[in-house]
Amino acid sequence: MAPTPNDTLQSVRIEKDGSVVLSIYAPQAQNVRIGGDIVPWGKELKVVKSDAGVWSIKVPEVKAGVYRYHFLVDGIKVFDPKSPEASETSALMSVKSDGNDFFAMKQVPHGAIAQRYYYSKSLKTTRRLHVWTPAGYEKGSDNLPVLYLIHGGGDTDNSWPTVGCAGNILDNLLAEGKIKPMIVVMPNGTIPSENLMDEVPLFAEDLMNDIIPFIEANYRVLTDKDHRALAGLSMGGMETLEAGLNHYHQFGYLWVLSSGWFEDDTEMYAERGAYLKKIAADFNKTVRVLHFTQGGPEDIAYKNCKAMLKLFDAAGIKYQYSEAPGGHTWHTWRNDLYNLAQKLFKD
Repeated sequence: MAPTPNDTLQSVRIEKDGSVVLSIYAPQAQNVRIGGDIVPWGKELKVVKSDAGVWSIKVPEVKAGVYRYHFLVDGIKVFDPKSPEASETSALMSVKSDGNDFFAMKQVPHGAIAQRYYYSKSLKTTRRLHVWTPAGYEKGSDNLPVLYLIHGGGDTDNSWPTVGCAGNILDNLLAEGKIKPMIVVMPNGTIPSENLMDEVPLFAEDLMNDIIPFIEANYRVLTDKDHRALAGLSMGGMETLEAGLNHYHQFGYLWVLSSGWFEDDTEMYAERGAYLKKIAADFNKTVRVLHFTQGGPEDIAYKNCKAMLKLFDAAGIKYQYSEAPGGHTWHTWRNDLYNLAQKLFKD
């Protein structure tokens, strides 16, 4: 899980002089250009490649407006992988067996996945999230529990609804009577920052101060801890730990998927180890379920998670642990959502 320059890359930077700098991490590329509406006619744009493999192109005097843009990496059109507005850099392909997969689109009542925008006072910007509401929610009157479900590093709030198949998984489970009606909020855990780990506390602040209040002000939801769950994969797992451990009175369920504190960060381990011992007794009485899952030894977070769990053991914090083959992939995390959703909010 060693960070790369791509993890902290800010792909679009607006300069004080009105120019825009577009950047992409492509260390093996031989040539990078940009295309789209933002390219000024008749002007040669300077391209700079850093030693770390980041290509940057400065577009001067960009007027206010909305622009389409893309990168041309060795002649191949590439959408900006860091942009939440992109159509994704990879196409989605469904490889079906008999159509009965738990993540398949089936003939069942379907819920709705909405794109919502909110203003984050914590980050001083407008941000986006996705919200799944169960079939029949619009005509209902009941207040529902909430799962906050975070993607991994480098992805956006569009990841769980697309490659994560969250809507299909939840629709099918609800139709089969395997889960209780709930609302699932899929926020954007990616925040441009100079250091990869800087985004973790920033997102935790956004979640607690802006995202949760926004959801509770706009949806019929139960607001006590026993009806609020938090889960995240990889970097989102670190964000789950950050928010969940520091605000554990606010969550009844915490689920950490394929994640763990970096094993070689001795300062963090000492600090977190002491904190876990401090909160252990109260945490065990407060949080109903703390569960860690991994995609087997081939999961790139495997060693970090195993090392981290020793701190929880030493502190006496109760948790559940499970693993299954699949590695650090969406195959693992789709299965995780299928399994964890069935265990939430059960009396």
